[in-house]
Amino acid sequence: MITNGHYNCNAVKSTPFGDQKPGTSGLRKRVKVFQQPHYTENFIMSILNAIPSAENGISLVVGGDGRYFGKEAVQKIIKIAAGSLAVSKLIIGKEGILSTPAASNLIRKHGATGGILLTASHNPGGPDNDFGIKYNIANGGPAPESITDAIFENSKTITEYVIADIPDVDLSTVGVTRFGPFTVQVVDSVEDYVVLMKEIYDFSSIKNFFAQNPNFTVLMDSMHGVTGPYAKAILVNELGLPEKSVMNAIPLEDFGGGHPDPNLTYAHELVERVEKEGISFGAASDGDGDRNMIIGKHVFVNPSDSVAVIADYADKAIPYFKRTGIKGLARSMPTSMSIDRVAKAKGVKIYEVPTGWKFFGNLMDAEKLSICGEESFGTGSDHIREKDGLWAVLAWLSILAYANTQQKNIGLHELLQTHYQKYGRNFFSRYDYEEVDSAAANKVMAHLRTHSVGQVFNGYKIGLCDDFEYTDPIDHSVSKNQGLRFIFEDGSRVIFRLSGTGSQGATVRLYVEKFTEKADLYELECQVGIRDLIVAALEMSRLQEFTGRKEPTVIT
Repeated sequence: MITNGHYNCNAVKSTPFGDQKPGTSGLRKRVKVFQQPHYTENFIMSILNAIPSAENGISLVVGGDGRYFGKEAVQKIIKIAAGSLAVSKLIIGKEGILSTPAASNLIRKHGATGGILLTASHNPGGPDNDFGIKYNIANGGPAPESITDAIFENSKTITEYVIADIPDVDLSTVGVTRFGPFTVQVVDSVEDYVVLMKEIYDFSSIKNFFAQNPNFTVLMDSMHGVTGPYAKAILVNELGLPEKSVMNAIPLEDFGGGHPDPNLTYAHELVERVEKEGISFGAASDGDGDRNMIIGKHVFVNPSDSVAVIADYADKAIPYFKRTGIKGLARSMPTSMSIDRVAKAKGVKIYEVPTGWKFFGNLMDAEKLSICGEESFGTGSDHIREKDGLWAVLAWLSILAYANTQQKNIGLHELLQTHYQKYGRNFFSRYDYEEVDSAAANKVMAHLRTHSVGQVFNGYKIGLCDDFEYTDPIDHSVSKNQGLRFIFEDGSRVIFRLSGTGSQGATVRLYVEKFTEKADLYELECQVGIRDLIVAALEMSRLQEFTGRKEPTVIT
């Protein structure tokens, strides 16, 4: 037994688990894995051991998306942090709830050492589904590989963890609990985030737009994830929309039995209501609130188009960017090149980075990047160091408000068509084959690596092919094997990646992109526009043969 004069601490003997290597989005496993004796404690201790000591003690923000096992995990974090004697303060969202963007904001606002986020993002929740633990650093963004590697190394050699003999902390009430030199501060989960959004956007202009367009309707689907209280606070309380403008707004541990991934497949309830009720502006966010989908009646805003349109209008429609200007733009490698054309028109640099929001953080910290996005429904800016679903929703509402001061009756369809007329259209789609047998998925990738320049598939001739590699322009770190790229001679692209964000099997992601400047094609349905390229991609990969999958799980 150990004591610091205020409470006792117990050293608990343990043995390493061999599977605690964090991925791009932290450690994600089934709940039952985290519930194994010592499993969660080992990983929390491994995180704390990877954090350099601080003169005034380590301070951490803690919270999550409200999924099953979250509250229990928060209490474990409190007791292990107190037992470490290196942590002086925890800042925890009320009820253990914090959206990932809100957590990033709190880390930055409080000057915290970092944060422990309890989320598996858009993966399903509940006793038989997923849980996750992720560490963010002092800039509010995901930990870089140097830190996640250190966490993994610690997890492989851990022999014990130390846990404080203190009672559970009441997370239901905002306030401060002190155990001698160790402090737990429970904060309102929503308040600081709303303040941040009001600093970025002109809420009065959005309210004026609603007032002048009474037939313009909004429906926000939080999919029973973390953003429900945030959406209600902003859309209803601040912007004056009726309560019926938010749906599935109560966070549930199992997300109501749904899959909290904001796409056309899993947000089907929203999609159906938007079409049936003729909703002008529909939006959805995922479990932890960092992703978004924007739709309207007969309109789907592809995430690649979304970030490009936001970038185009930002310095005209969003006060934050009127003040800061546009420093640079960026996208993940698989994301369509639509934003590249916006960057060229604005005379700013475009950065192409691997998938993973941490790669944007270095550019933001160096003041080289303002707005960025990923095709996986992630959009954001340098206001925090995570993607931000509600930020994107407010960006689109701000753009609509601005566009309607220039010309009346501008909706989502008109904004997209105006963008295509100005820049051309990038037809883009992603096919996800989820929970594929890992051996079969690896066969697909191995076969693709046999292809070379000059080969032709369904009329498309390969002009360049590689396994994407990125050298960070700020810290010069190198990230290899980030996705197989096939760029054809006409500029079309096909990309294949294995994703690590699931907890079972492998997910094969196929991305296809085809650019056109033919105005008579701008209204074409996306799957029609890329049909021949999909045939080429399936032919060159032999995906159906190797995996036995005739259809993707999700098409975006």
